[in-house]
Amino acid sequence: MARLLDGLDLPKGLRHLTLGQLQQVAGEIREEIIGTVSETGGHLASSLGVVELALSIHTVLDSPNDKVIWDVGHQAYAHKILTGRLSEFSSLRQYGGISGFPRTDESPHDVYNTGHSSTSISVALGIAKARDLRNENYSVLAVIGDGSLTGGMAFEALNHAGQLGTDIIVVLNDNEMSISRNVGGLASYLSRIRTEPHLLRARRRIDRIIKNIPIIGKDVSESVRKLKGSLKYLVIPSMLFEDLGFTYLGPLDGHDIPLLIRTIQQAKAKGGPVLIHVVTKKGKGYPPAEADPRAFHGVGKFHVPSGKMLASNSSKSLSEIFGEAVVRAASKDPRIIAITAAMPDGTGLNAFMKAYPNRFFDVGIAEQHAVTMAGGLASQGFIPVVAIYSTFLQRAYDQIVHDIALQGLHVVFAVDRAGLVGEDGPTHHGNLDIAFLRSIPGMTVMAPVDDDELVSMLDFALNMEGPCAFRYPRSSAMDKRKKRGCPPIEYGRGVLLEDGKDIAIIALGSMVYPSLDAAAILRREGVSAAVLNARFAKPVDESLILEISRECKKVLVVEEASVVGGLGSEVADIISKKAQGKVEFAHLGIPDDFVTHGPREILLAECGLSPMGISETALRLCSRCQALLKV
Repeated sequence: MARLLDGLDLPKGLRHLTLGQLQQVAGEIREEIIGTVSETGGHLASSLGVVELALSIHTVLDSPNDKVIWDVGHQAYAHKILTGRLSEFSSLRQYGGISGFPRTDESPHDVYNTGHSSTSISVALGIAKARDLRNENYSVLAVIGDGSLTGGMAFEALNHAGQLGTDIIVVLNDNEMSISRNVGGLASYLSRIRTEPHLLRARRRIDRIIKNIPIIGKDVSESVRKLKGSLKYLVIPSMLFEDLGFTYLGPLDGHDIPLLIRTIQQAKAKGGPVLIHVVTKKGKGYPPAEADPRAFHGVGKFHVPSGKMLASNSSKSLSEIFGEAVVRAASKDPRIIAITAAMPDGTGLNAFMKAYPNRFFDVGIAEQHAVTMAGGLASQGFIPVVAIYSTFLQRAYDQIVHDIALQGLHVVFAVDRAGLVGEDGPTHHGNLDIAFLRSIPGMTVMAPVDDDELVSMLDFALNMEGPCAFRYPRSSAMDKRKKRGCPPIEYGRGVLLEDGKDIAIIALGSMVYPSLDAAAILRREGVSAAVLNARFAKPVDESLILEISRECKKVLVVEEASVVGGLGSEVADIISKKAQGKVEFAHLGIPDDFVTHGPREILLAECGLSPMGISETALRLCSRCQALLKV
């Protein structure tokens, strides 16, 4: 039987459907999302929770003339299906396929690239003001989750939007979760609104009664609003969004299509800043995701009937190994504190959270606060370990500089998901951390080659002075086929793993084992390659670099990080200034570009960071040198 979804002219065709047909389309969208994500992986539970919301938005608004911005984009799969990408949806997050996040180069219905949280209201306000300045007429709607609302940027935007008073609709999608369960005062506040909506209705009734008092009503209402000690404010919670200048509509059942359509229409007619508060169920329509929305937030392949994950690798992730190591360290040193920004599961700190709840802080989606709070703890003699994904640590650069490094505070940064992360694509690749961390005075930057070295680097970082970061990729416990033990970490010192006379390969972290494989390929070609595990991106082992440069006269630096400002830049500078005699140099890393999404192995190979790519670059360098010698 043909699906109703397949024959529609989307999204315009939604306006001609009956309620029953809209509900049928909602079911078909859920089936499409579940079936596709079970094969491609992706953000399942969040997208399932907003199917009716996406349908209602596109039934009322005229996209792309009207502008719809999805915060983060985890929940935008239904939006993609409803805006002309149904036939491409099976390619979701696949190399060469459509992105898992909104992208302007993919569809005119994606009016802004998103991938990081808490940005949608700022974007929407900017677009709305552009509309006003041009005297144009269209609606602007931002969808933001309650998890994203914990980010300070969202409140900055709400504050400004309320002041400007321009026409803008903000839909607060409240499902009580971001990736993990939400934390903090805002989560408690929204919970009270959900469970006690009668208090808000009572407040509005009181406001209306007071305002209807002849002559003095408006002034009295304003006085009562300001009088926080009045009976009204003792009994009825202050409405945060109204106090910021928004008309508040809600809380609403986020799965009630007629109610959502009427409310969005009402918000359009009302004008000014309007916030629609909808309550949805994460994972709606798929029982395994409803039962465990945390596990089904971001998933790999899974078996649809059972919900069982089809794990491709049973070994522990580096995040899990890090988390276990922090727990062991904390058992010996009560000064150790663990901090994360809404990622206790993703960073491996859930074990610490259970073992030492009083020394664990999940600050919500607030990376800047996480870093500066760590500074405050460090200033009082504690040792904070801040575990944040590389791509999100970018958001706290000023805090690392001003609140940590400038004061020489001992804060340890565990930089997870460093390098290319795969299917989540350019918004989530962590290729800039070495460049921006190396630029900070007093910062130490390390990268482990495997799980044992990661544990050693954590121990070293905990026992040194000043700020320190170590970065590691999104992978399992790295290759141990070439296990050579883990020599003690010495500050600023690398380790020569293989000697050679023709070329020196200086590799960092995740690129050490591929470089050893490349050296084996080179040996078969008659080329003797030395391999150095750099260990440190800052400070680098200058004496060892100069020694192998003098011996080999050809140096290739390999790192899973940006070629701009990375380890290779420092090595090139050292060679150019201090090496004796002419040394030929080459550098492999992530290019000065935004890398697409796809399997990590494919992306690494495209960047020349596979064993074959490394060996080919090394051979070209050797051949170039031979050609120069003949000349």
